[in-house]
Amino acid sequence: MNINRLITFLDKDASQFTKSDIIRFIEANEIKILNFRCVGDDGRLKTLTFVIDSRQHLDAILTAGERVDGSSLFPFIEAGSSDLYVIPRYRTAFVNPFAEIPSLDILCSYYDKDGNPLAISPENILRKSQKILQERTGYTFHAMGELEYYAISDDYGLYKTEDQRGYHESSPFIHWSALRTEAMLLVASCGGQLKYGHAEVGNFSKDCKLYEQNELEFLPCDAEDAANQLIIAKWILRSLGYKYGATISFAPKITIGKAGSGMHVHTKLVKDNKNCMSNNGILTDTAKKAIAGYLYLAPSLTAFGNTIPTSYLRLVPHQEAPTNICWGDRNRSVLVRVPLGWTGKTSMIQDSNPNEPLDNTDFSQKQTVEFRCSDNSANIHLLFAGLAVAARYGLEMPDALEYAQQRYVDVNIFDSANKSRASALEQLPDSCADSALRLRQQAEIYNQYNVFPQTVIDGVIKKLQSYNDANLRNEILNSENKVIETVNKYFHCG
Repeated sequence: MNINRLITFLDKDASQFTKSDIIRFIEANEIKILNFRCVGDDGRLKTLTFVIDSRQHLDAILTAGERVDGSSLFPFIEAGSSDLYVIPRYRTAFVNPFAEIPSLDILCSYYDKDGNPLAISPENILRKSQKILQERTGYTFHAMGELEYYAISDDYGLYKTEDQRGYHESSPFIHWSALRTEAMLLVASCGGQLKYGHAEVGNFSKDCKLYEQNELEFLPCDAEDAANQLIIAKWILRSLGYKYGATISFAPKITIGKAGSGMHVHTKLVKDNKNCMSNNGILTDTAKKAIAGYLYLAPSLTAFGNTIPTSYLRLVPHQEAPTNICWGDRNRSVLVRVPLGWTGKTSMIQDSNPNEPLDNTDFSQKQTVEFRCSDNSANIHLLFAGLAVAARYGLEMPDALEYAQQRYVDVNIFDSANKSRASALEQLPDSCADSALRLRQQAEIYNQYNVFPQTVIDGVIKKLQSYNDANLRNEILNSENKVIETVNKYFHCG
């Protein structure tokens, strides 16, 4: 039933693809073009295109990779020594769904002049974070993202949905559900593992334009694969928007007073192919220690997950996006949420379908812990690497369980009745400038075991500081023109 053509043709899981498999598929399917796809510093897919002229030529490309100019892809590389290798990862191959000429795309990794994985490459930093987590604790880090976006088009005034009431709305009251469904099929054909898609709460009309918010949610998987599929999904959504004349924006804030777009990240720790976040429906100490790590490093994690000034127009008090550093069960006002689990003692499916026999399936594998402040300006690989570092740090914190318990809340902290509880909690940064400061304060934790090179930390700090946005929120909130100017500047982030 898999719609990834390579998996169907080769009759094997993508993780088992070899060079000979790729060559066999290309020859049998008359593929004419091979695209090397690399993730640049801006988080977008870059393309290096080859016309395949012989089997020998194809074999050479797939064996040796190619050279690229690293200084044009990463700001931390000097032009005088900028040559890098890009080497294909066969398991990531997919048929390009938009190419008129039959084309195969493969994601690549960066290597330095000595043939070593490029230390500053975000993809390599994520891989190192996984390696250290596994070596130190025995766990691997799985993740999945909730990809929220706005589809923007002409407003014809048909079948209007009430402002900010678009959650799970259906066609014809949502106008771009067909684009979302087509995107899901294409994401799956490129190897993405999707959970579902739906209309989100945000919808409004302005200046004869219709703004509709949608979401694609993925299934948890190895963090490297999870990062790749988010980046591919963004490319697919934008390409479809271009095809159909709708603008797709992943910007964290479109305008003041309307729902912003986040990228909630669900996480779990896995050992021996078993989810270790819950046991018999009860959150494990392993999960609570990971939560402690997320909370402790939350101020600096924003440096990777909330990377532009408009990120902090979304992170404001009394909105669903969190501002207080705390956690809770099923509570959407917290930074780290433990979503509802399938822990009931009775079978809901049998109750709803009396003819079905009782099913005692263990659903504990589904339990995740959700990190809720990040958005689609994120450097996804660095964010996932930072969360893996935070999980490891929490597992090694001697007082992790106590630390987590002190920051547990079971009330709506935006309710005025709980003002004293909210005021006792630490706050997330309110600007890129503040986020840069927090990263500098906690940099040593990311540097530990050489996971994050100091060059990368310094580069992220420098970029965040360059926005000079310490007082931006106060400067623009009373001026619609300044808000629009700021939003437009970062409209196509990520």
